[in-house]
Amino acid sequence: MGIRDRLAHVPATVIVGAQWGDEGKGKIVDLLAQDSDLVCRYQGGPNAGHTIVVDGETFKIRAVPSGIITGKACAIGAGCVVDPQVLIGELDDLESRGLRTAGLVFLSGNAHLIMPWHVALDGARERKLGNLQIGTTRRGIGPAYADKATRIGIRVQDLLDPKILRQKIELAITEKNVWLERVYEIAPFDLEEVAHTYESYAQRLRPYIADTSLLVDRALRNGDNVLFEGAQGTLLDLDHGTYPFVTSSSPIAAGAAVSFGIGPNRIDAVLGVSKAYVTRVGEGPFPSEIQGEDQECVRELGGEFGTVTGRERRCGWLDLPALRFAVRVNGITSLALTKIDVLSSFAEIPICVRYALPDGTETEDFPAHQSDFHHCRPVWEVLPGWQEEIVGNELPDAAAAYVRFVEDALGVPVSLVGIGQGREAVLTLP
Repeated sequence: MGIRDRLAHVPATVIVGAQWGDEGKGKIVDLLAQDSDLVCRYQGGPNAGHTIVVDGETFKIRAVPSGIITGKACAIGAGCVVDPQVLIGELDDLESRGLRTAGLVFLSGNAHLIMPWHVALDGARERKLGNLQIGTTRRGIGPAYADKATRIGIRVQDLLDPKILRQKIELAITEKNVWLERVYEIAPFDLEEVAHTYESYAQRLRPYIADTSLLVDRALRNGDNVLFEGAQGTLLDLDHGTYPFVTSSSPIAAGAAVSFGIGPNRIDAVLGVSKAYVTRVGEGPFPSEIQGEDQECVRELGGEFGTVTGRERRCGWLDLPALRFAVRVNGITSLALTKIDVLSSFAEIPICVRYALPDGTETEDFPAHQSDFHHCRPVWEVLPGWQEEIVGNELPDAAAAYVRFVEDALGVPVSLVGIGQGREAVLTLP
């Protein structure tokens, strides 16, 4: 019996990060992909990565949906931004490791391309902001989405026509070079060099370009199991996250319908993924951040370093008001709680159950006003730890009590619990 059968048959399932990203979504996607027919990446770009360990072999996925590790058909949606160099490098790496991509990877023609000036502008703007910088990965994501919003972006489908591709590059490079030279004092890009490079990318990527909206629609009409995976997490959503310390797209579950051009009523289930604690990368408020030596202990035990950047992740105890917010805005129907084994070393485990606000009141809900969130303090409830290795198919009593506490607080069942790195190290709860 497959994992989907144990969770109930849900043809269209969205896997969404319920925190600030890095929750272990790749592993959960890899697990559910084994019983899926099509796996779809719906937003973000190569600023986010999924780490998957299969039979002791580690895969770090940045652009291609994680289902490729299982040999499933994979689609990259219109809501993504694509760096052709990164995507081609990833396709080559997967092929070199014996994984087929031709005929399995489908790239939306409506997705936007990350151009070299996007990367240059991203880094330049962060440097110029100094102490006020947002903490981007400097991969060109924000500038690419900005050009999309102002309707001057270059799309994947432009790779299909060499004449149109060159015209759009020429138009864009004229403006971008002015910004690079006069505002940021950076050397301009050469038109011929960029045009030649992107035409070579085009030749490689043309066979992968497809109508991914039609692809998903047909799969759902055929009764196939379709899995949608997002990057980053709820609290990094452009509209609903901790702005401005957010990403440039919509990681929440509704983004899957938008990215693939399907109605929201086509989505059957939303599986939220949360660590048994919480991490975030970069700047911004973090109420439940662990103080003292315990933070370094969690970071080392959990391997909390960015898949793409290698940056240290800030670590905190589980934050229930933030998780409650994620349940609400995503419509989460069940939760996967990952890395519970990392907490096995602690005699006591605090959980943030409420926020104390600047006006002296307390709330279980996520503050709507950013000033309240920036200045709130965590209210803790301390649960007993289990201080034993998690082995076999059952959790220690204290670990099981920890899971039940989370379920009761959120009103959502925890269906999966991650107890280690490998693909098999996931418990399915009744």
